[in-house]
Amino acid sequence: MRVLVINCGSSSIKYQVIDPASGERFAAGTLERLGEERSHEEALGALVGELSEHAIEAVGHRVVHGGARFVDAVRIDGEVLAAIEACVPLAPLHNPANLAGIRAAQAAYPDLPHIAVFDTAMHARLPRRARTYAIDQELATAHSIRRFGFHGSSHGFVAQKAAETLGTSLRELRVITLHLGNGASACALEFGTSVETSMGMTPLEGLVMGTRSGDLDAGVVLRLARELGIDETEHLLNKKSGLAGISGLGNDLREIQRAAAEGHDGARLAINVFAHRARKYIGAYAAVMGGLDAIVLTGGIGENSAPMRRRILQRLEFLGVRIDEDKNQDASVSDDDPVFDISSSTARVKTFVVATNEELQIAKETAKVAGGDTEVSQKKPIPIAISARHVHLDRAAMDALFGEGSELTHYKDLSQPGQFASNERVNLIGPRGKIERVRILGPLRPACQIEVSRTDEFRLGVDAPIRRSGKVRGSAPITLEGPNGTIHLEEGLICAWRHIHMTTKDAEDYGVKDGDMVEVSVSGRGRDLTFGDVLVRVKDSYRLEMHIDTDEANAAELSRGATGALTYTDVEGDGAVIQQRRA
Repeated sequence: MRVLVINCGSSSIKYQVIDPASGERFAAGTLERLGEERSHEEALGALVGELSEHAIEAVGHRVVHGGARFVDAVRIDGEVLAAIEACVPLAPLHNPANLAGIRAAQAAYPDLPHIAVFDTAMHARLPRRARTYAIDQELATAHSIRRFGFHGSSHGFVAQKAAETLGTSLRELRVITLHLGNGASACALEFGTSVETSMGMTPLEGLVMGTRSGDLDAGVVLRLARELGIDETEHLLNKKSGLAGISGLGNDLREIQRAAAEGHDGARLAINVFAHRARKYIGAYAAVMGGLDAIVLTGGIGENSAPMRRRILQRLEFLGVRIDEDKNQDASVSDDDPVFDISSSTARVKTFVVATNEELQIAKETAKVAGGDTEVSQKKPIPIAISARHVHLDRAAMDALFGEGSELTHYKDLSQPGQFASNERVNLIGPRGKIERVRILGPLRPACQIEVSRTDEFRLGVDAPIRRSGKVRGSAPITLEGPNGTIHLEEGLICAWRHIHMTTKDAEDYGVKDGDMVEVSVSGRGRDLTFGDVLVRVKDSYRLEMHIDTDEANAAELSRGATGALTYTDVEGDGAVIQQRRA
């Protein structure tokens, strides 16, 4: 498939024709001075003839803001256009131009599928704690005030490239990506999901940027608004701040670095503030994820400025970050050779420079939606099991809690083959409270894992991450009390990611694979509910069954014997997670 990718601004349209499978680029260019000499419709209408030889099959549009509604790439229709327009107040500098480009392209290519790919979509799974601003929540909901995040296509693309270089799935890694250019943002990807990002409700929050301020005390904004007025304050923070505002020299880092070398104090300060802010976010995001496997730098500054990379990454040895300065100086990336490892041989955390390719990522997402299946094969409903809090122990913990050489004794079999509930129980002790007589499941495992609900979290006074079973590295601490002793685990407490166990045959029937994310709808039981972000786990020893915790079951008023229907499939692509709407 050949995809025309359109990135439309108020006065220009950037375009590329790309094969999303191979990455081959057949045409690229920029249409400029729109609104002055010609309209968007006239410019794209003239382009149709030039691109006719490329047999374009779909058009992918970059849309900056999708609000809370759009969590994936979608086929554009009248309803979608109206929803994008409703997001204009959230991105007044971007969404109107995006809409103009869509309407012009639809007029130029009326018979092709047009797909909207949103900068905000990758961050749609931000945990509530990460996306919520500390203001009155009724007011926040009424005015769509929350963190949305941006640069999603870039963050997803470069993180996936880093994972491929490491020879593992992105779902196995904790990665911090830094998109550093005239616009700049940081993202924390924990096992394939964006759990924190620096840009917020708008692209103004977060890192220092070329002309944008990034993080500010809200009191500063109020003071400026009183002194300058709302419009002038908005112009100042978006167009006259950041590197340009601090240095007084404009937003070109190369010019700022040259001036700094000659002793310009404003230039030196701009460089130091930029690096300090980025380094601060790395430390914060490593703490949020409970550890770190890789750092990725991309964007015009991230890919091309060795001195800025050095400044940002210095003094991070305590995290395991060490760069090789010769490699850092030699780093060079391109679309054909996109990844350069600048890590020292002694580094525990890998550091990569990666050439971003947002257009290719948009083309991939467009192809998946435009060429995707239209319905899911629903061979049978999915049984739902309600999983109460429970404990898995390793051999050492069993010995410490119940005595050396002790064994779990059988209470009853569980639905998954080979799994059983034991007669043995332990107490969970947290900083704030205690939960007694929590059952241990067998058999013993290679590592301890304790699974609780959000309600249990508050009772214990802990903050447990949502994790796939087995991913306890960097999770929450907990103390276990048994009849023979007490042990403290530095990690092991999680809230289990809701998931479905499937055999290979089940996965084929439903058209999914291991690691996909799906939605499962439950209806007819008093409170209809759709569970999103349900992880598919495939192994032939499994029995078909969806597992949710007690909080989730209570929300849907579910009881024993409940079933659900798979309604929405989320396919992991070469970058951000791409979702496909199914009938």
